[in-house]
Amino acid sequence: MVAEIRRLRDKPGETEKITINLGFVDLGHIDLLVREGFYSNRTDFIRTSIRNQLASHAEAAKQSIVRHALELGIRHYSRADLEAVKAGRGKLRIQVVGLATIAEDVTPELALATIESITVLGALQASKAVKAALYDRIG
Repeated sequence: MVAEIRRLRDKPGETEKITINLGFVDLGHIDLLVREGFYSNRTDFIRTSIRNQLASHAEAAKQSIVRHALELGIRHYSRADLEAVKAGRGKLRIQVVGLATIAEDVTPELALATIESITVLGALQASKAVKAALYDRIG
């Protein structure tokens, strides 16, 4: 099975919401920079800051991805993909940096029969039933 890795820009609906806690002084500094026009809003500041940090550590992240044999980007597992793995009597070790999705029509039984382990640094999208079935295999 050939990997379906695609490098895409984030689009609305293709992002993960996170919550952070900031001290009042840090938040005040952010608001000051927004008011002065350096950033359009708090979110713009936070995204820019995160991107700058990721860029400054890009080489270390790249080396880690190679060292750990991780897939980078968006990886989708369809029912047909998993049925092919099952027919070949194989098991998947899913390791993704980005987004891993398991199709909605994949049954918990098929997932259990074909997925040995899942490590996702980013987000995993699958039905509640599949996530529940694979709970002890998600690390």
